[in-house]
Amino acid sequence: MDNLVVLSLLALAPIVLVGVLLVGFRLPAMYAMPVGYVVVVAIAVLFWRTDWIAIAASTLQGLILAIGLLYIIFGALLLLSTLTKSGAIATIRSTFTDISPDRRVQAIIIGWLFGSFIEGASGFGTPAAVAAPLLLALGFPAMAAVMVGLVIQSTPVSFGAVGTPILVGVAGGLEGSPEVAQRAAELGLSMPGYISLIGFQTVAIHATVGTLVPLFICCMLCGFYGGRRRFSDGLGVWRFALFAAFAMTIPSVLYNHFLGVEFTSLLGGLTGLVIVVLAARRGFLMPKRTWDFPPREDWLARWSGNLSPGDGENTAKEGRRVGFLAAWAPYLLVAALLVATRTIAPVEDWLTGVSVGAGDIFGTSIAQTIEPLYSPGATFVLVCLVTYGLHRMTGRQIAASWRMAGSQLAGAAVALLFAVPLVRVFINTGAGFGDTEMESMPLTLAVGAAELGGAAWPLHAPWIGALGAFVAGSNTISNLMFSLFQFSTAERIGIPPETVVATQAVGGAAGNMITVHNVVAASAVVGLAGREGDLIRQSVLPMTYYVLAAGSISYVLVYGFGPNAGTVALALILAALTALAVLMRRADARKPPSYTAGGATGNGHGRGTE
Repeated sequence: MDNLVVLSLLALAPIVLVGVLLVGFRLPAMYAMPVGYVVVVAIAVLFWRTDWIAIAASTLQGLILAIGLLYIIFGALLLLSTLTKSGAIATIRSTFTDISPDRRVQAIIIGWLFGSFIEGASGFGTPAAVAAPLLLALGFPAMAAVMVGLVIQSTPVSFGAVGTPILVGVAGGLEGSPEVAQRAAELGLSMPGYISLIGFQTVAIHATVGTLVPLFICCMLCGFYGGRRRFSDGLGVWRFALFAAFAMTIPSVLYNHFLGVEFTSLLGGLTGLVIVVLAARRGFLMPKRTWDFPPREDWLARWSGNLSPGDGENTAKEGRRVGFLAAWAPYLLVAALLVATRTIAPVEDWLTGVSVGAGDIFGTSIAQTIEPLYSPGATFVLVCLVTYGLHRMTGRQIAASWRMAGSQLAGAAVALLFAVPLVRVFINTGAGFGDTEMESMPLTLAVGAAELGGAAWPLHAPWIGALGAFVAGSNTISNLMFSLFQFSTAERIGIPPETVVATQAVGGAAGNMITVHNVVAASAVVGLAGREGDLIRQSVLPMTYYVLAAGSISYVLVYGFGPNAGTVALALILAALTALAVLMRRADARKPPSYTAGGATGNGHGRGTE
């Protein structure tokens, strides 16, 4: 079969099916992913003529990757349960309450700033594994904590894990192409210099689009989890949200330009965290009125998971109070170890020297290993061991923390053990994996999209990146798959290819907000299972904004401002956001007195907004 339209639809079928089951029917991922796996295997064998031995090797490759992810999840779960049983959670909660009891401010500081720093250090979904449990410990509903952790998986992602999506993803995807080398030479750049140029354009687009991410987080918190379900309540903190956005994005651009892609999110997030926390303690641009979630008894059942910070509170009430430094030491140690193991070359080399897995699985070219000592999971477990002594935990408390973490792991295991093999089968199709000369499923999809895009391709480029991240669960892998395709498409239509590749990297970062195994992993660390569809339904809103805005900016960078599609699209996005804000404010003004800012509501939620 060589009909591009039919092949593109077939390649899209497993992705659409999983999306419909998760989002449309709200089926838990542990049921949706096995169905998707069966469908993708059938399509790979029947239409891509993929060998069964390649299917088996891809499945085993996926299982090895899934085990590595479960290792990280277990470590994050164990750290949360350790802090809960030791009583440190109560101290951690009071720390952020002292800065501000406003939940919007807490989400910005922990999710946007601390999460960006962790993303820069470790990447690969680690921020959600760290930020979501911390937000849960502060009293956030489990689903709200995960939502915050997912939405911030956007702006800092292209430079996560010390720049891996650019240095490995983009560079690896373009490596060996004579056309790329020729383009670099035309610009008077070496290949590393050309990759740096792409990295700078990537951070420039991110800095522009990502400015509204903290405000999106606040509006979604208030709209989905507020007592009055008013998205406009999030607008009350717009000054602080924009300040926090610029505190991270501007330093990120500067670090990218002067130090390189490795330190963009790492130092950008850390700089923003320091600036904003110091400013918040002095009341700078803080909201005049405090917003909080409704009383716990009024929460919807689906908001909560199986974990609760209540045990930590009880321990503290029994007379066991963990001091400020001791309570925060585990999280600070996690951050320090993640940075050290990824920036100190001898340490990194030693840790990555130990690997477990298989090469040339079943005689194919497919290989996969995991590095158990380098994994964030090892960092989490090591910090837990230190915490036992630091917090003077008893044997009963330690045993209870392990039981709590182990019992929660099962919720993510089934979904991930099918989701990741599904991805690997999807990718490992086409020439080299069977009796066919066809391109792989993801490349077939991309080529089909390019045929439709034409000269307006910059508008479509980020969607390909997002698709790759959604399927593969990684901005790095999306860039590896599609960077050369994006480069070639741009050259074919006569536009600067480095801008289109940068747009691919931005789209891949945005796709991380809805990638299935990120959702499953983040849900697992707060004891939330079976709500993946609801979370994707929420996260797709900022993801759509991010991709649309990135495509519009890319178009303007290529063709300039003027009467063109990019300028019009950008103007429409800005107009839509402005109109939405105005309409929300007007809707609030028409509310009866019991719903006015600061007034008592009918269900006891007496906290309003500015």
